[in-house]
Amino acid sequence: MTWFKVDDTAHAHPKLLKAGNASLGLWVRAGAYAAQHLTEGVIPGVVAQLYGTAPQARKLVASGLWHAAGHDCTRCKQPPAGDYVMHDFLTYNPTRARVEDDRAKAADRQQRAREKAAAQRNQERNPIDSSANRPRNDDESSAENHESSANQIEFPEDIAGQGAPSQRDGMDPSRSPRPDPSRPSVPPTEVQQASYSSTPAVPPNLTPLRDALTAAGVVVEWSLAEAEWFRLEAIVKRTAVPALVDHAREQWRHARSRPRSVRYFLPGWTALPPVAAGAPTSPGADVIPLDAARPGRVARAVDLFAAALNSPKETAR
Repeated sequence: MTWFKVDDTAHAHPKLLKAGNASLGLWVRAGAYAAQHLTEGVIPGVVAQLYGTAPQARKLVASGLWHAAGHDCTRCKQPPAGDYVMHDFLTYNPTRARVEDDRAKAADRQQRAREKAAAQRNQERNPIDSSANRPRNDDESSAENHESSANQIEFPEDIAGQGAPSQRDGMDPSRSPRPDPSRPSVPPTEVQQASYSSTPAVPPNLTPLRDALTAAGVVVEWSLAEAEWFRLEAIVKRTAVPALVDHAREQWRHARSRPRSVRYFLPGWTALPPVAAGAPTSPGADVIPLDAARPGRVARAVDLFAAALNSPKETAR
């Protein structure tokens, strides 16, 4: 792509002011055409008629922005009859030869970059220092060079760790002992519970939320960063688990694509209002009696109501 360059003082140039805005529209469009097609400023007459009018073209010629065939400007080339040439086009814009040379150099750089990238990929796939590609040295011992193929494949027992019992075979059990065939395998339910968690364990105070979401059909991954674990613990302390589950179910239902991680619900959970301890929406909460909430006011209301019932009605006069 080439550019038609316009000087930053062109807005106040006498020639442009003399040509007028309508003619300048033709001048700009024709300049972009010349830059795209590498005409070095030559504007065919049919292009001038397509982008503007004959009076506009005459104004450009009269103001000195264009030259018609047979002009006397020594800095500009002569256009064919019926065409025009933009004055001093090559002063601000590159020649056709320079543009084509720059394009060829750019194509060559791209080709060399592609070849270098391909060579790097091949080197990564087939390392030169691998045992398959590494040539054998001439100074290796004759016994090793004439060693049988069977001995080359098999390792000596002292190197392979077979000369003495290993930790997993005897005295000191390793951290990951071999599975005992006599013990039953892991129940399928435990495998399903571990499938939705990509971390070794969920913090104990977040396990109720995880189980409640899973029971509600919102099965997501529980792989979070340390700061996100702290953030989620603060949300659970502030907001009841049922409220979090209800909000997650709504987001799950209206999501364009099914959320994959519990991280998806963190912004919405953070915006939820806090739920006071013992509120009806918290897990295992009971209905709070009115007299326990406001003993003084309730007691006074009960006394007034009892007095009204026990007082004799006044006879109508």
